[in-house]
Amino acid sequence: MRRLTLAMNVSLDGYVAAPGGDLGWSAPSDELFAWWSDRVAATSLALYGRGLWESMSSHWPTADQQPGVTPAHAEYARRWRAMPKVVFSSTAGAVDGARLVTGDAVAEIARLKAEDGGPMDIGGATLAAAAVRAGLVDEYVLATAPVLVGRGTRLIPELDSWVQLRLLETRTFDGGVVVTRYETRHKAPERS
Repeated sequence: MRRLTLAMNVSLDGYVAAPGGDLGWSAPSDELFAWWSDRVAATSLALYGRGLWESMSSHWPTADQQPGVTPAHAEYARRWRAMPKVVFSSTAGAVDGARLVTGDAVAEIARLKAEDGGPMDIGGATLAAAAVRAGLVDEYVLATAPVLVGRGTRLIPELDSWVQLRLLETRTFDGGVVVTRYETRHKAPERS
């Protein structure tokens, strides 16, 4: 069975994007960027919602070919292209470099989790919230930026019930970003 991790940049007040999809507040330091790059290299399959996919796929496929690209950005672009990806959307047309799923996202994520294979990351607020509500997320990796965005797209818009977590790790990066890793504490089955 594969492990599913929700890994996202988030503001201190719980937003993954400011109004209009503005991500300017989340620009990583070189140290944090290298950490994200290593994470991409270790991910066996990335699951994207449409919005996050559009943001990532508009830049990373050719980022290593741009004038003045840094070695770190070129490496990230190569790693990102090599990582298998699935995009979940009922409105997207074709997606280059990924497999498109237009049907039931929760059912497909559950099917992918049940397969043998390495770790999967999930990103995109709507897709991630559906996976969280369905109890499919095993781990949360949040890179919390020291900024209050105030409004925009929330990390998890709405839950039906609490999700209990256990802290696994914290790490502070340049610029004050704190990465926290939490594991979902699954409830033990009730005894009859």
